[in-house]
Amino acid sequence: MKNTSQIDRLKQIVETLRSENGCPWDKAQTHASLKLGCIEEAAEVIGGINILEETGDAENLKEELGDLLLQVMFHSVIAEEEGLFTFEDVAKTVADKMERRHPHVFTDVKFETEEELHAAWAEIKRKEKEGKEWHADYLPGAFKEAHELIDRAQA
Repeated sequence: MKNTSQIDRLKQIVETLRSENGCPWDKAQTHASLKLGCIEEAAEVIGGINILEETGDAENLKEELGDLLLQVMFHSVIAEEEGLFTFEDVAKTVADKMERRHPHVFTDVKFETEEELHAAWAEIKRKEKEGKEWHADYLPGAFKEAHELIDRAQA
């Protein structure tokens, strides 16, 4: 793995864990079985932010962001195994979105006021979601499920 980026290294590790000779627990994981892990890791990132704000110590935040990235990589590797998408696709999707939503940074577009900037951002987001408005219908159920998973984990 010499001269390999750390992202590539992480992907190779997850692929190895899920391989024939890998870890039985890691091989058995699915998108659904990893839901609680995503919630827990996101909450631990928030804890890391709180620690940083209170103490100035960034080590916990760095570790917890890594754990959250592991969740993203895990889901991406599973999706790749299923022929759905890759980690590169995930990274490209979010990079494209950031460039699209910030034309004032990545193109010659200029806004006179912050209000214009926010209105443009909202319009860009609205256009992105056009025809997919129904996706938002899943959010209340997802929040409810997240709370239920947390309650079960704490019981």
